[in-house]
Amino acid sequence: MEEVQESKTQPSPGQDDENEVITESSSFVKGEPAPEFSSSPPKVDSEVEVLHEKVAKQIIKEGHGQKPSKYSTCFFHYRAWSEKTQHKFEDTWLEQRPIEMVLGKEKKEMTGLGIGVASMKAGERALVRVGWELGYGEEGSFSFPNVPPMADLVYEVELIGFDETKEGKARSDMTVEERIGAADRRKMDGNALYQDEKLEEAMQQYEMAIAYMGDDFMFQLFGKYRDMALAVKNPCHLNIAACLIKLNRYEEAIGHCSIVLGEDENNVKALFRRGKARATLGQTDAAREDFLKARKHAPQDKAIARELKLLAEHDKAVYQKQKEIYKGIFGPRPEPVPKSRNWLILIWQWLLSVFNGLVSLFKRERLKSD
Repeated sequence: MEEVQESKTQPSPGQDDENEVITESSSFVKGEPAPEFSSSPPKVDSEVEVLHEKVAKQIIKEGHGQKPSKYSTCFFHYRAWSEKTQHKFEDTWLEQRPIEMVLGKEKKEMTGLGIGVASMKAGERALVRVGWELGYGEEGSFSFPNVPPMADLVYEVELIGFDETKEGKARSDMTVEERIGAADRRKMDGNALYQDEKLEEAMQQYEMAIAYMGDDFMFQLFGKYRDMALAVKNPCHLNIAACLIKLNRYEEAIGHCSIVLGEDENNVKALFRRGKARATLGQTDAAREDFLKARKHAPQDKAIARELKLLAEHDKAVYQKQKEIYKGIFGPRPEPVPKSRNWLILIWQWLLSVFNGLVSLFKRERLKSD
C-alpha cells in the first residue's frame, strides 16, 4: 500500500484536502447536545420481536438497507447489563467481528448478542434481551467482564454497518499495511457520502475506518507505522466532527476533536472545529482559547479570524445588554418635581408679615413717646 505521510504543514481549516472534508460555513447558533447512552438500560415502548426462545428485541431507532449475511463483518456499539443486578458489566465503543464469531462459533457467551445483531439493519439501534443460556451460562464470569451466575442479559446495541468480506480476510489476520489500507478506503467512501450530504452514512464509514485502528492496534505501533495510521485515523475523527456540527450535535463533535488533540495538541482543524462547537454551545471563553491557539499555527487563515470576530461581536452585544440592564437598576436619581404653589397662601403670608411689621413699628413709637 502507498504510504500516507502526515504533512508537516497542516492545511487551513477553511480549505479541503485529500484527507479531510470541507469545513462548514461560519455560524453562531445555539444548539442542544445530542442524547447519549444512559447509565442504565433505556425504557423502550416499541413492539417486542421474539428472535429465539431466549432472545427478544425491541427497536429504539430504525435502520436502513439489508441485514448482514453470515459472511459479513459487523461493526457495532453495545452496552450490557445483568438483569439480575442491573449492573452494567461491559461498555464497548466499537466492535468489529465476523458474524460467525458473533453468533457464538468462537465465543459462546456472544451467541444471544449475535442473534440480535444478525437481525438488525445498518444504523439500527435496539434493546436485546438474552437468557442466561445464550449468555454467560450457569456459572457466569468471575474475571472480565464480571457477570453473576445464571444472569439474563440486556444489551443496548447499535449496528453501525457491516462489510461483506470484500477486504478478503478478517481484521485479525491483516498486516499493519492492510489494516491501514482498508481503513483508508472506508475513509474515502465516507468523504464521497459527505459530499452528497449523506452525513449519517458518512459517519458510519468513518467509524468503521476507525475500528480498524482500535486502541489495542495503535498501542503496538511505533515510528512510521504509527504516523501512517494517525494520518488516516485523525482525519476520520475530524470528519465525524464536521458531520456532527452540521447535525447540531456539538458535545459529540467536541469529543472527537479532543481525541485528535490528545495525539496532536496543535492540530489546527481540531482546534478550529472544537472552537466552533464550543462557541455554539455558549462556551465562549473555551472557544476563544481554541481559536487563538489555532491562529498561532495558521495566522493568515480567514476562517479563524472570522470566528474570532464573531466572538468579539458577541461579547460586545452581551456587554451592551448588561449595560442597559444595570443602567436601569443603578442609573442617576431623577430630578425632584417642583411642587405647585398655592397663591392664596402666599398672599396671606405676605399680609401677615406686613401686619407684624406695623405692630413692631407701633410699639417702637410708643416707647419713644413715653
